[in-house]
Amino acid sequence: MVHPIADANEQSPYGNLSPSEFYARHSLSHSSEFIINSRGLKLFTQTWTPRPPANIIGVVAVVHGFAAESSWLMELTAVHIATSGFATCAIDHQGHGLSEGLSAHIPDINPIVDDCASYFDSFRARYDSTLPAFLYAESLGGAIALLLTLRKGRKWNGLVLNGAMCGISSKFKPPWPLEHLLFIVALTVPTWHVVPTRGTLLDVSVKEEWKRRLVMNNPRWRLTKPRAATARELLRVCSELQGRFEEVDVPLLLVHGGDDRMCDVSCVEELHRRAASGDKTLKVYPGMWHVMLGEKQDDVDKVFGDVVGWLRTRALQAQNAGVGDGPK
Repeated sequence: MVHPIADANEQSPYGNLSPSEFYARHSLSHSSEFIINSRGLKLFTQTWTPRPPANIIGVVAVVHGFAAESSWLMELTAVHIATSGFATCAIDHQGHGLSEGLSAHIPDINPIVDDCASYFDSFRARYDSTLPAFLYAESLGGAIALLLTLRKGRKWNGLVLNGAMCGISSKFKPPWPLEHLLFIVALTVPTWHVVPTRGTLLDVSVKEEWKRRLVMNNPRWRLTKPRAATARELLRVCSELQGRFEEVDVPLLLVHGGDDRMCDVSCVEELHRRAASGDKTLKVYPGMWHVMLGEKQDDVDKVFGDVVGWLRTRALQAQNAGVGDGPK
């Protein structure tokens, strides 16, 4: 199946189509709404549903990464998943996309995990509780999804992590000794964009030039350095997760670019080795960068063909086994 990035051009993820024409082409219903979280922030949410609804074989919640959003590039992957038979939803984290909050500021990951848990539960409740449900996450979203699966309560039938942030590559971290001074900087100037990195997010993550221009043409794109408190929290989250890999006990697919200069592939390999999951698969794609949607079309179709193939196989297996996880 061809990934919808093939329809895009450097001006728009929908190419020459309007959004409504794009959804119709892919036989999807799309909706969006703002919700209010427990902290009074207005958060943007989206859903994509196969038409007719009788074709739905499962539910997928999509979790975007740092400085990203549920629209633009991420939406194309949500559409790809939805056209494969899944009712799909996503939320813009606070300070990202169309959601309220200080831009790209995450001083504490736990409220964001709370937002995802609340919204994803409400989305799952719209469907038959016997439908299998999965998480698909990219980059920082991978850390958020792992934290979601480590919480007690409602379980997931599988987890797909694409370029997961289980550890930040030394090729991208602030140079010594600034990394070790980060705690002090975060306490004194937590919201300042003062953290230097080895390269910009875009330069080290998206390989194809026209796709970089597509990212930059997003009206909400902001090319900034990480804020001090955010950088400190991302490092802390990686350390927490690395201490809990053995607790991960859910069907697991890990896909990662072999030349990812942002999120350390060795940490994902360690997650795969240590996870308690009885069903776990690791696929490292040589030469690919952090954002694998930024690769050539044939490579994109390979990666995301593996993703939807894994999701469909496990969804059908769960349905045949009569395995569901109703509301708890």
